Amino acid sequence: MHLRSEPRIKQDRSESACSMRLVWKSLDKMRCLRKRSTIPFLGFLITFLLFLNLYIEDGYVLEGDKRQLRETSVHPPSSDRYVHTFRDLSNFSGSINVTYRYLAGTPLNRKKYLTIGLSSVKRKRGNYLLETIKSIFDQSSYEELKEIVVVVHLADFDLVWCENLVQEITRKFAHHIIAGRLLVIQAPEEYYPSLDGLKRNYNDPDDRVRFRSKQNVDYAFLLNFCTNLSHFYMMLEDDVRCSRNFLTALKKVITSRDGSYWVMLEFSKLGYIGKLYHSRDLPRLAHFLLMFYQEMPCDWLLIHFRGLLAQKDVIRFKPSLFQHMGYYSSYKGAENKLKDDDFEEDSIDIPDNPPASLYTNINVFENYDATKAYSSVDEYFWGKPPSTGDFFVIVFNKSTKINKIKISTGSDDRQNDILHHGALEVGEKLVGTKKGKQCSSYITLGEFKNGNIEVQDVDHKIAFDIECVCIVVTASQKEWLIIRSISLWTTQPPSQ
Repeated sequence: MHLRSEPRIKQDRSESACSMRLVWKSLDKMRCLRKRSTIPFLGFLITFLLFLNLYIEDGYVLEGDKRQLRETSVHPPSSDRYVHTFRDLSNFSGSINVTYRYLAGTPLNRKKYLTIGLSSVKRKRGNYLLETIKSIFDQSSYEELKEIVVVVHLADFDLVWCENLVQEITRKFAHHIIAGRLLVIQAPEEYYPSLDGLKRNYNDPDDRVRFRSKQNVDYAFLLNFCTNLSHFYMMLEDDVRCSRNFLTALKKVITSRDGSYWVMLEFSKLGYIGKLYHSRDLPRLAHFLLMFYQEMPCDWLLIHFRGLLAQKDVIRFKPSLFQHMGYYSSYKGAENKLKDDDFEEDSIDIPDNPPASLYTNINVFENYDATKAYSSVDEYFWGKPPSTGDFFVIVFNKSTKINKIKISTGSDDRQNDILHHGALEVGEKLVGTKKGKQCSSYITLGEFKNGNIEVQDVDHKIAFDIECVCIVVTASQKEWLIIRSISLWTTQPPSQ
């Protein structure tokens, strides 16, 4: 495997890299002028850039001007290269002008469902990249493999190391490369900003600042490359193992969030592992990391990005689908034995929880509302002491066949806040009421025991498609009520 180096590509890359260097120099000058700037100023600048971009995208710029910007980004006049490149960095919706080296594989014309992005550098101790790639492919079914593409960015400037690693990847995963499921790329060193004289925020040592600043640029170039490969993008680290059929679990979660707004979904609580984005947001995120590459570590920037795009809270799902497996960090080979204790090797049993509306007449405590019991996120419903006849009802957007229902109440901290006396019912024949939609006909499936209930083979016990699932309080209690989780599994149609 060798690096491509056609003369025309070299010339384009040289011109593009020169424009990038001009911008990095401009930003360096700006950095010197604001070395004493404060975090509030940074927050203001980030917010200004994002809102400026939203202003442009929302139609306040004439379509002709927008078209001209797009044409300029493809064929910039030589006299305007500096202006064009700075516009690249300030218009978060455009791609970054980088000529990548293709070290293995080429992109397919068809968009996949999910791109999995990995960035890797040479480590002083240990190398887990090959194990990570193997885990991704081994834990996926043949049908799942058709819907994913893995992109590895070898972000080390040691070309001999890259060459040797590419040969090893090509030897072990040749059939995945041929099938278009694995790409290995590199952004040439000349596109990188200066990594000397960086701001030492948080009193980090110089080498640590250099490492994390370069890492932000590594990820930015990876995100930029992956923008148009799929509908969704998953960020992983290069020392991770995956749960079995993780893609199927991901798709269930994405389907359950249909109609709700989100920027980042998290499937691990560690670092940059298991962070899911819409691919349409990748250009903004890439620009964001580039603009503030020296300010703070990547995981902190991801939090700011999420918040600025109006996702206030973390949306993290359990069980975790990815586990950190490395023992040595890519920074100086330091020991890093962090593990995600929410990881499960077999996570295929994630519930489907079809789209629905939720209603209850139980007095809700603060913001622990009904929807939190139905979410796969680690949160719950919490209400004041319920009385006989109180209800908690789930009304599906459309009738559905349910195979299994599992409901848990109480929590580890408040083990007595369970439903002491209650029944589980399913219903049909929706009618409108003053309190919202309700079913007019119900059948009882069973009683709660020790605050929990699980009913299997529901579709064999019920002759109709279910429109409502209802928890009914059958006796008043003095204790408050936590509904920790409501999990529903739909009946899968027979394969053709």
